Amino acid sequence: MGVVLVAVALLSGCTRNVHGRAVSIYDDPFKVAGLPTTGGPSGPRSGVPDSTLTAENSDGGSIDKLVLNALDDIQTYWRGEFPREFGGAFSPVDHFISWNAKTPRSQSGQFCGETSYRLVNAAYCRLDGSVGWDRGVLLPAVADEFGKMSVVMVLAHEYGHAIQEMAKLVGRRTPTIVKEQQADCFAGAFIRNVAEGKAPHFTINTSDGLNAVLAATVAFRDADPDDPQSVHGSAFERVTAVQIGFTDGAKGCQAIDQNEIDRRRGDLPQTLGNDANHGQSEVTQSSLQELAKSMATIMPVRDEPEYGYDTAKLNCRNGADTVPVTYCPATNRIGTDVPALHDRGVSNADDQDALPANVTGDFTAYIVFISRYTLAVQHAAGLPLKGAKTGLRAACLSGVISGKLADPSRKASGGISLSAGDLDEAVSGLLTDGLAASDTDGKTVPSGFSRVDAFRAGVLGTNQEICYSRYT
Repeated sequence: MGVVLVAVALLSGCTRNVHGRAVSIYDDPFKVAGLPTTGGPSGPRSGVPDSTLTAENSDGGSIDKLVLNALDDIQTYWRGEFPREFGGAFSPVDHFISWNAKTPRSQSGQFCGETSYRLVNAAYCRLDGSVGWDRGVLLPAVADEFGKMSVVMVLAHEYGHAIQEMAKLVGRRTPTIVKEQQADCFAGAFIRNVAEGKAPHFTINTSDGLNAVLAATVAFRDADPDDPQSVHGSAFERVTAVQIGFTDGAKGCQAIDQNEIDRRRGDLPQTLGNDANHGQSEVTQSSLQELAKSMATIMPVRDEPEYGYDTAKLNCRNGADTVPVTYCPATNRIGTDVPALHDRGVSNADDQDALPANVTGDFTAYIVFISRYTLAVQHAAGLPLKGAKTGLRAACLSGVISGKLADPSRKASGGISLSAGDLDEAVSGLLTDGLAASDTDGKTVPSGFSRVDAFRAGVLGTNQEICYSRYT
C-alpha cells in the first residue's frame, strides 16, 4: 500500500419481480448472480462424444480434444445468442490451428503470419479469422494450475474477439483495452451458460469451480501498470469484465467502451510513478495505527473500537479468533498478531511463476485488518454479526474504505493511500480464503465470485449505504 489504486466497475443490480415485490439477486447470499451455489464436478462431462471439429496441425491429443470440445460448445452458445443480441446470422469460425511451442524451429508451422516456434499463446487472428493455441506449453500449464475449465475460459475469451468482429463492435481504432475487456465479458457470458447446465461437453460448479476460473483471470492480469504492453487490464478490471458478462450476459458486454472503462476508473491513479517500492510497504504496528486513524476518519463510529497489537487470540465470548486479526463484539476490541499479518502481506511479485495461483502484497494483509474494523462498524449500527450477509457486508464496507483511501488528496496531504495493484491483491485474497469477507466467527460464503462482487460494489460506492441496501 503506497500511493495509487486501480478502480473497477460495479455490476448493475439486476432485479426480478415476484408477486409485485422487487427481489434483488443479492437477497440470497448463497446465490451467485442469481444462480444457486453448487459444489460437485467442474470440467468435461463424462460419456459425451468428442466434437467433430478439427484443427490444422493437431496431434489428436488430450489438449486438442479439450479445446475442440470447448470451441464446439462455445459456437453452439453463440449460434443461439448472436442473433438475439446482435441481429443477423452467426458465422462460426471454421479455421483452427494447433501447435506445440516446444517444437524445433525447423519443424514449426505458422499462425497469423508468424512462426509458432516458442509461441506460448492462444489467440484470435484478425488477418484470417482463425483461432489458434499452443498445446505444448501454455494450455497444459493453465490446466495443471487452474483446472480444465480455465482452458475453456481462455478459448471463450479468444472466441469473444471473433464475436466482436462479427458484430462490428470494434474497429482498427478501437483501444486494445476495450477489445480485451469485451472479450473477457463475452467469456463470462459463456461461462454462465455452462453454469446453467446448458453446455453439452462441460459443467462447472459455482463455488470452487468458478473460483478457479476467476483465479486464472487474475493470473493473466497486467502485473505492471507502467508497462506499455499492459493492455488487458488489472486483475480487478479483468474479473470485473468477466462478472459483468456472467451477470448481465452479452448485452452488458456491448456497453463496454473506452468511456465506460474511464468511468469505472474515475480519477483513480493508474500508475506507480516513481515509487521505488513498487507500491509495497512494510506491515508494522505503526502502519496499522496509521490505517486505523484513516478508517476512523473515512467511516467513523460513535464507539470506536480499541486496538491491541500483541495477539489476535482474544478468547471472545461472542466471536471466534480469526488470526491474524480478530474483532470481539463483547469488548469492542480488534486484536492483531502483527508478525502473522506481516507474513500474510509479503509480496510474492519477485518469485511468482508465469501463472501465479495467487497474488500477495501488503494489501493482502491490510484488507483483512480493514474488514475487522467494518465488523465494528456493523456492531455500532446494530446489525447482526454472524451469517453470510455479515461477511459480504464486511467485504463491501472494506471496498468503500479502500475507495476512499484512493482519493488523490490523501496522497497530496501525506495521508495513507493505495497503490496500483492493491486491489489485485485484495481480489486474490478474497478468492483464496475469503477471510476479508467473513463474519465474527470467521465464516464466509463459498463463492469467491460473490465475495469479490461485494468488495467491488463498495469500491465504487459513494458510501456504506450501498452495502446495507445490498446485504441487509
